[in-house]
Amino acid sequence: MSDPRPLEGRRALVTGASRGIGRATAMAFAKAGAAVAVAYSAHPESAEAVVTALRNDHGATAIALGADLADPSAAAGLVEQTVQALGGIDIVVNNAGITRDNLAMRLADDDWDAVIAIDLTAAFHICRAALRPMLRQRFGRIVNVSSIAGVIGNAGQSNYSAAKAGLIGLTKSLAREVASRDITVNAVAPGFIETDMTTTLADAVQASAIAAIPKGRMGTADEVASAITFLVLPESGYITGHVLHVDGGLAA
Repeated sequence: MSDPRPLEGRRALVTGASRGIGRATAMAFAKAGAAVAVAYSAHPESAEAVVTALRNDHGATAIALGADLADPSAAAGLVEQTVQALGGIDIVVNNAGITRDNLAMRLADDDWDAVIAIDLTAAFHICRAALRPMLRQRFGRIVNVSSIAGVIGNAGQSNYSAAKAGLIGLTKSLAREVASRDITVNAVAPGFIETDMTTTLADAVQASAIAAIPKGRMGTADEVASAITFLVLPESGYITGHVLHVDGGLAA
């Protein structure tokens, strides 16, 4: 019989965990036995609600940590806060992200800079900070949430696609650097997922997106969370530098 709590004793930091994929991942980790730091930037009440659910539904140790990820010191500080609150850090999921869409010729410098700062640079700062304790303990699991837009591109999202493609490059480079210390670094590349980011799209845009997906529907946050959880399980310790597509066949 498989272990019902395979992450028992592990300490995890999940960014962008107040809603969507981050929330679903925090829930999956807590169900598997992990203590979870729920990181957020703009929705403290939602983050606290997630923490309450983790404690009440799964008996998990959980805390909410706020940070402006555009600030490098604040991003890295999430790792230190997690270590102080949970006694260490074993798992990091870089899920936080924003979009500021426009055609490249109309894209403002501020919109380029903001998306790169949050979606890519913050993940680097968190990874760099987390690797210090992980290297000392000779164990760690990092999962970066990229996007199918970082694999095949998407019109009107040059900033977002560039940031998410950069996450893939970061993932593969780090994987090579730290594999010998039993630290794995992987990425997931979700396609169209039912989250706050996609439900605000116009009906015609959603219909067009679904028509391009071989599975014929959007994915769910829980389905992405399951993929992320798989990559941090003990039996996945030989998988590193991999990009797992969760896209219903969109990039097949």
